[in-house]
Amino acid sequence: HVQLVESGGGSVQAGGSLRLSCSGSGYTYNSRCMAWFRQAPGKEREGVASLYRNTESTNYADSVKGRFTISQDRAKNIIYLQMNNLQPEDTGMYFCAATSSSRVCSSLIAEHFGFGGQGTQVTVS
Repeated sequence: HVQLVESGGGSVQAGGSLRLSCSGSGYTYNSRCMAWFRQAPGKEREGVASLYRNTESTNYADSVKGRFTISQDRAKNIIYLQMNNLQPEDTGMYFCAATSSSRVCSSLIAEHFGFGGQGTQVTVS
């Protein structure tokens, strides 16, 4: 059972920054790979960034490269998504996700991951 809690969303103007946090518990949260996805109204869920926890190898969608950074705090067991230079097209509900498969970690394909949180809303105007 996936238990994830996302937080840190909000409303910002274009060019602003937000930092999202993902915390959780249970076996799934301690999975090898964590990722962030987002979903805008009327659109499919898309992968934003992933982190392979052991090596801290990261992967990003082209649309966010150079602006977003995924990271982890091992001691607190929290996954972060630092989002800089936010643009209106970044607006959406952001979800944290996990998978135990290192093979698909960089895929950023939603069906390969487990979701368990309510998401956190990011609105950029």
